[in-house]
Amino acid sequence: MSELVTVARVEDIPPGHAARTEIGGRAVAIFNVDGEFYALDDTCSHAEASLSEGDLVVDECAIECPLHGSQFDLRTGEPLTLPAVEPVAVHPVVVED
Repeated sequence: MSELVTVARVEDIPPGHAARTEIGGRAVAIFNVDGEFYALDDTCSHAEASLSEGDLVVDECAIECPLHGSQFDLRTGEPLTLPAVEPVAVHPVVVED
């Protein structure tokens, strides 16, 4: 089992927003969708763009890449739209107290 790493307080990432952090040298984007938190690698699998800078699509629980518009499912990392065809890695999120 991986070691838990504290990255933010709940109030640091309001609903409908994202934050970028580094964990073990890896850029990770944290998203708050109506109080549920999701974490993905911050780099789009299609191009070198920061997903934390994209548009959060709350109704679809997805993030849209700011460079070419690919959308990724925040729960699975799977691409929902082209041009991306490869998923991005997802990371477990634990909210404590």
